[in-house]
Amino acid sequence: MKVGVPKEIKTHEYRVGLTPESVREYTARGHEVLVESQAGAGIGAGDDAYRNAGATILADARAVFDAAELIVKVKEPQPAEIAMLRPRHVLFTYLHLAPDPKQAKGLLEAGCAAIAYETVVEPDGSLPLLAPMSEVAGRLAITIAGWLLMRNAGGPGLLLGGVTGVAPARVLVLGAGVAGVQATRMAAGAGAEVSVVNRSLARLRTLEAQLPGRIRTRPSTHAAIEEEIASADVVVGAVLVAGASTPKLVTRAMLGTMKPRAVIIDVSIDQGGCCETSRPTTHAEPTYEVDGIVHYCVANMPGAVPRTSSHALNLATLPYGLALADRGLDALRSDAALRAGLNVLAGRITHPAVAQALGLGYVDVAQALGA
Repeated sequence: MKVGVPKEIKTHEYRVGLTPESVREYTARGHEVLVESQAGAGIGAGDDAYRNAGATILADARAVFDAAELIVKVKEPQPAEIAMLRPRHVLFTYLHLAPDPKQAKGLLEAGCAAIAYETVVEPDGSLPLLAPMSEVAGRLAITIAGWLLMRNAGGPGLLLGGVTGVAPARVLVLGAGVAGVQATRMAAGAGAEVSVVNRSLARLRTLEAQLPGRIRTRPSTHAAIEEEIASADVVVGAVLVAGASTPKLVTRAMLGTMKPRAVIIDVSIDQGGCCETSRPTTHAEPTYEVDGIVHYCVANMPGAVPRTSSHALNLATLPYGLALADRGLDALRSDAALRAGLNVLAGRITHPAVAQALGLGYVDVAQALGA
């Protein structure tokens, strides 16, 4: 199969869909890999590194899209990229369609097959292609929080972990999935006072066992969130419902109870965010204020550390991508996890949570595939 890797064009996105190491795996299986010139520049991989791995370098994205059948990316296709998609294309990337009807409309009109990393679900319920970036984003959230708490960054002038005789900052983590767990570990490790809110008590017990005596856990109730948010210096939103819009756990009214200059880092912004006042931002302009509360809602947080992120992502996506290259959409018929990733096919939505979020109908995946 002809596999295309265009350069990412989202603002300050430096990751790449395939690293040279991954390209070598594709070419070793007999696939032709077409890489846009300088696609790997953000991770320090020049065109020669891709040539040495067996790839063909093409001058621009148009050439890649025109020649390729399978398009492997990192972030959702931007409008200019959607315009280059055709019915023959299989797009394999993060999509996050639930809060993005414009993108969904473009993919439906393009007629392509679109498989979302974030909805590939293994039988045990794990999200193998979302997990590595959730891990990165969760850890980054605390690094960013430490900066935003500084007075010169617009914060209240707190040191995250405090010092002898001076209390540390209080961090509230909403959600105990991969991102939430990583944020919790980082915050506790930095010496912050950490509370974690989650629906599953079993998840909270596991986290308490991992960090005994270092965190406080609460069930996800309105009362618990209201109480915790009023005393928090940092709120990390790490809530996820695979494929669906994120529930709004933090209302605008709650902002009025928060400390002045407190910080909200909404990791879940890709799926719409868990705060009523959240809206997507970029690495170029990462923050804004509402009612005196600093909001950080960058929709591609891991793009800030592209070398770590690209290699971590490729380790996870490689076997699934190779299956698509080897067998095309037939791979979905025998792989339930990959089949769950299919969001769009031939002008139809094929994921129920995505369809519900967008207010559209959907067709069952098996029916769409003609199985």
